[in-house]
Amino acid sequence: MALRIITDSASDLPKTLAEKHQIEVLPLIVYLNEVEHLDSVTIEPNDMYKAMIKGASVKTAQIPLNHFLDYFEKFAQTGDDYIYLAFSSGLSGTYQTSMLAYETVKEEFPDFKMTIIDTKCVSLGLGVIVVETAKLVQVGASYDEVMSYVTRAIGQMKHVFSVDDLDYLLRGGRVSKSQAMIGNLLNIKPILHVVDGFLVPFDKAKGKKKLLAKLYEYIEANGRGLDNQLVGIAHTLNEEEATEVKNHFETVYGTRNFIINTLGCAVGAHCGPGMITIFFKNEF
Repeated sequence: MALRIITDSASDLPKTLAEKHQIEVLPLIVYLNEVEHLDSVTIEPNDMYKAMIKGASVKTAQIPLNHFLDYFEKFAQTGDDYIYLAFSSGLSGTYQTSMLAYETVKEEFPDFKMTIIDTKCVSLGLGVIVVETAKLVQVGASYDEVMSYVTRAIGQMKHVFSVDDLDYLLRGGRVSKSQAMIGNLLNIKPILHVVDGFLVPFDKAKGKKKLLAKLYEYIEANGRGLDNQLVGIAHTLNEEEATEVKNHFETVYGTRNFIINTLGCAVGAHCGPGMITIFFKNEF
């Protein structure tokens, strides 16, 4: 009997890392011009962002109950134990649906053991925790040791976001129509972070230079032990800023371990092209 790690596509993990650490990634649903896709399986993020630039309509949905039932029935028949590190319940109903699916499958497979955790994290905030959890499993850590790490890491993870075009946040109800119009006209970019699993605006900056300065201020104020951390950087068609942020961590803090990836469809559909987001811990 083995302990196995599951997450969902809102973790934005590179496929190579998921394969290397034997992480099962369950895809959320994305609708591009009303056509249904599986996030990062039947549609790639960059293809979605390029379509968004051309005016395509994009919507997302949680993992459906019937999909969870199929996944969990398959897992139940392996005889292994599972830990599912889920996308924040403050941003999706995926966690709640997974709980219902587990209880349903457990009626047929009463010995099926799965711990489902609402991480209150998103994108590589979730992805970093998933990778580090999987590494613990691979070196033989016990269930209790793994859970101790997960609980601690969830409390330590910091997320900071900025978007290039406020219209995408407007569609998601994060800013008002007037805020989006004025912000886009004046090149004012909002800065957001995650509070108890919810995405919350807390600052703004005019132009790229001031934006990066404010992001760096946030990192300095909230990061601890950044030289020894695994830091996540995600972007949407914005490799230049992602590289600048990576260089800042290397130069200022001596950070050497990164996960850098394109933001997946499930999260990126609500942020649009040109965004940058950074994930690190406030303790180490």
